[in-house]
Amino acid sequence: MESRDLIVIPARFGSTRLPGKPLMALAGRTLLERVIANAREAADLCGNCDFVVATDDERIAEHANALDSRSVLTDAALDSGTARAHAAALKSGKPERVICLQGDAPFIAPQTIASLIQILREGNASVATPVYQLDWARLDRLRAHKKTAPFSGTTCVRDSEGHALWFSKSILPAMRNEADLRKMDTSPVWQHMGLYAYTIEALDWFVGNSPGTYEILEGLEQLRFLEHGWKIATVPVAPPEHALSGIDTAADLALAEEAIAKLGDPFPA
Repeated sequence: MESRDLIVIPARFGSTRLPGKPLMALAGRTLLERVIANAREAADLCGNCDFVVATDDERIAEHANALDSRSVLTDAALDSGTARAHAAALKSGKPERVICLQGDAPFIAPQTIASLIQILREGNASVATPVYQLDWARLDRLRAHKKTAPFSGTTCVRDSEGHALWFSKSILPAMRNEADLRKMDTSPVWQHMGLYAYTIEALDWFVGNSPGTYEILEGLEQLRFLEHGWKIATVPVAPPEHALSGIDTAADLALAEEAIAKLGDPFPA
């Protein structure tokens, strides 16, 4: 029988900037409820896939169970969502492929999650992650945002087959003759969305190895793979309507409320 894939939702209670974040309400539903709903729909879309909440806190586990989601308790000392996803996978029969869907990312569409599983099933990469191409207005907004928050927003450079050449907190690539390039509808800049799918072999390798030089400099854990020659497939997706993919602060939560009021609620029917 083919091994089932697994969507893991790391949901830590002890956030420094926003304690108890997964249990906080956004437009009448908790962040965790929203992420679980997206995971459930993604699992249905791609088939042969389960989902589980990985947490360090009984309150989050109880809330997940009340939402008809399985949960596992993982060590509170784990230092990243990726490590928590790996621990949950080991407690879940070691699935063939694992998606790490952060519990504070309520706006990542089920179709995007499912597309990563499908890419890994095709067997051309060991890691997959979504990217979207910026039009010039979005690029201008990203540049303006980086004047006050230089380490917010990650860009990606891709090869001709769609594998990542590099990720950076800088805006890549640099552009000569930008005025001419602006005659096109889209810029050559791809922005990264913080969602990853791994083969279990890649995830085992990641947690067993120390951070790399550029990973530390940029603060981007996916660079650990690139520094050691692993292939990362980048999956083009539509630019998100709701600009916030993750909720880190109370201000982010307020912005998310405003986005839902303006653009509608993406919670799956």
